[in-house]
Amino acid sequence: MRYLLIIASALFAFGATMTFESTEANAVVCAKGVYRAGCAGARGAVVVRKPAVVCRTVVVNGVRVRRCT
Repeated sequence: MRYLLIIASALFAFGATMTFESTEANAVVCAKGVYRAGCAGARGAVVVRKPAVVCRTVVVNGVRVRRCT
């Protein structure tokens, strides 16, 4: 009798969880490669070229520093 109650409660719990509707996942995954960067999502994917690197020399505390963005 005890095992029957355990099995019945397990089936009831499983049935209760199946009645709830799950929401859609809208995750987006992006990656940055050596030559290109790209993102993939639920509605498709896109690949773009990386912009050119711009470097400039600035003076910080009397020292010349090269900054690249």
